[in-house]
Amino acid sequence: MMIRHPEMKKRASVAAALILLLSGCMLGPDYRRPAVTTPDAFRGASAAIPPDKQSIAELKWFEVFQDEQLQELIRTALQQNYDLRDAVARVDAARANLGITQADQYPNFGVGADVSSIELSRQGQFTIPRGTSRQRTFGSVFLNLFTFEIDIWGRLRRATEAARADLLGADWTRKAVVTTLISDVATAYFSLLEFDMELEIAKNTLATRAESLRLIRLQLQGGVGTLLDVRQGEQLVYTAAVSIPDAERQIEQTENQISFLLGRNPESISRSHLLTEQQTPPEVPAGLPSKLLERRPDIQAAEQNLVAANAIIGVAKAAYFPQITLTGEFGYQSTALANLFSGSRRIWSFIPQITQPIFEGGRITSGVELAEAQQRSALAQYEGAVQAGFRDVSDALVQYQRVKEIRAQRELLVTALQDRKRLAYLRYRGGVDTMLNALQADQDLFVAEVSLAQTRRDELLSLVQLYKALGGGWQE
Repeated sequence: MMIRHPEMKKRASVAAALILLLSGCMLGPDYRRPAVTTPDAFRGASAAIPPDKQSIAELKWFEVFQDEQLQELIRTALQQNYDLRDAVARVDAARANLGITQADQYPNFGVGADVSSIELSRQGQFTIPRGTSRQRTFGSVFLNLFTFEIDIWGRLRRATEAARADLLGADWTRKAVVTTLISDVATAYFSLLEFDMELEIAKNTLATRAESLRLIRLQLQGGVGTLLDVRQGEQLVYTAAVSIPDAERQIEQTENQISFLLGRNPESISRSHLLTEQQTPPEVPAGLPSKLLERRPDIQAAEQNLVAANAIIGVAKAAYFPQITLTGEFGYQSTALANLFSGSRRIWSFIPQITQPIFEGGRITSGVELAEAQQRSALAQYEGAVQAGFRDVSDALVQYQRVKEIRAQRELLVTALQDRKRLAYLRYRGGVDTMLNALQADQDLFVAEVSLAQTRRDELLSLVQLYKALGGGWQE
């Protein structure tokens, strides 16, 4: 509906000009990223890899983890995991809250109409002459041109800034959940492969020891063996037999854990490759520490929380100053519906309203102090998140390098113990050594093989932790 009344148009123009002139000021500090001292290179990074080489975290998760079944598990988890679905819903809620907050910056328009029909009493407050109708019908149609708060002090804009930061923070939190989910699925899957290997070692060891025990009992029957040899052989058989159900228990519980991460009921999990067939990158560059601030989701989420807390200070300070609201209405009113839009039935109103707090009992001051304290808390959390990120990467790098060294030594140890066991049994069967040495060699080999399997798993898990610590995995 167009405004034709010249006085109304004049007032609207003045109001628009006033809005443009006064809406450029915003209270509260403008956000600036805090200065953070970053090292030139991560502690524990390989000296053979240039620090400015592209980080492994820049790779997609399916480029790092090559096992086809693991990739399928991760894809399923990214669709069905409960924590991730909750994080996505929180992003949607933050986006809706931004829309609600941002809407306060714009005028509100509305249309209203009413029709009233009444019958007056002839003996009421006003005397109605005989022959005059006692019924009256009133009608009105009006357009609420605008209800608008002039954001002179930037209260609404700061609130929108905080809501936008909350949205970005929620989205970075979602990405952090993605990174953690991928890490958890990969960790559980590699642990499952290691338990498979422990079970296979236990079964093979049990079969070997059972055969040795059979031979020892035959020797006892033939008079060349002793009961002590039989008991020692039985000890090794029972030790291997006990490890089998324990490995099976860990396998089933790990499968249940993976099923939960996938949003499924407990079920068996398929495997593509053995633990020894898993591929690791030939080198693992960490990249520049300064890039970590941009890539790691939890650091970015902490910074957005700081941005929001910084903006809330402006919202709190704006409460010290007057709140100016403009309301304009235009419409028609008549006692007869037939004449509602004719003649001089037009009405309009323009109402500027100023609300100035005078005495609030210290409420506004306390609100500002609360906002400033929350901003300091968010700053400390952001700086702590940055330092925690540097520490996580350094720990993961050290873990990855040292576990590789441990794995290499344990491979040599297993090779040596395998040969020792072979020689010990040859000497025992040749009658030049005791059964005790052969059994001890068998027990040492079993322990070393299990330790090697665990170290191979730890090497893969250290790669997973390094990838997560560097902020990899959330890239879509």
